[in-house]
Amino acid sequence: MLSRTAASLYWLGRYIERAEFTARLIEATMRLDLLSARPAGEGAWESALAVSTAEEGFWFTGEPVTPEAVTRFLALSLDNGNSIRSCLDAARNNAKSVRTALTREAWEAINRAWLGVRDCKAAGGTAAALAMVDKLKAEARGFEGALHRMLRNEASFFVRLGSAIERADNTARLIDVKYHLLLPEGEKVGGAIDRDQWTTILHTVSAVTAYRWLYREGLRPGRVVDLLVLRPEMPRSIAASAEEVVQMLTAIGRRLGRQGEADRMARVRQQMLGRSTVNGIIAGGLHEYLRGFIAENARLDQAISQQFRFA
Repeated sequence: MLSRTAASLYWLGRYIERAEFTARLIEATMRLDLLSARPAGEGAWESALAVSTAEEGFWFTGEPVTPEAVTRFLALSLDNGNSIRSCLDAARNNAKSVRTALTREAWEAINRAWLGVRDCKAAGGTAAALAMVDKLKAEARGFEGALHRMLRNEASFFVRLGSAIERADNTARLIDVKYHLLLPEGEKVGGAIDRDQWTTILHTVSAVTAYRWLYREGLRPGRVVDLLVLRPEMPRSIAASAEEVVQMLTAIGRRLGRQGEADRMARVRQQMLGRSTVNGIIAGGLHEYLRGFIAENARLDQAISQQFRFA
């Protein structure tokens, strides 16, 4: 496989995952905003910008932090490189360059998602924005289903590798913003706003039911951290993403006969997660742990690019 093709497949996986995550983030923030009394609602939209690393870009627009303005910026703004529309533009361009490596179903799911936002100028009211988000989530699920029905070859492995790297980064940023930044000053830990925010985190990663199955004692921040960081049975957890990265790199190595630093880094990371405990992570500083993980994930991304000679 050409390095350029591998890079396009890898980034296709990353951009689709990023677009879906942003859609989930918008949906969860809308629901939190509707349920919360001010100033919690304003804080929720500020946190959405923080999670998606869009604070500075939004600041340059000069607009106030309102649900309509933030939703438009996160969903449709071409000035925001991480907006849903920007991600789908990039995903579709990458998919076009590797069209023959994808099935018809995978391509059509990407193209339908792109068509759904291409001509949108505004997200509309809450109902219209939620409808757009639901449609995008459905197309993302369609793409994921098509991907799992593709041949188990290096093409599907590179897409899944990119998705896993992106998913780990998104989950780490989501937890970090909540734990370190989100609770308004003067509000108590364990209060109504705190519980609403942790529930929103679970909604963002489709983990509300999973949490209830695994933990019987009600909503507790430490349990949420345990679920989203260390539980490999939770598909969007950091541990599950790290495990999938190892699996995909191993599968690619067997196919292409190329292993290297990225494989070593991924295995070391998986082993460290396996030895970690939630109490140990929190005692050492959850914010510091997550920032360290995000930086390490970026280094692993660089190692993957170098190992497979992405252009």
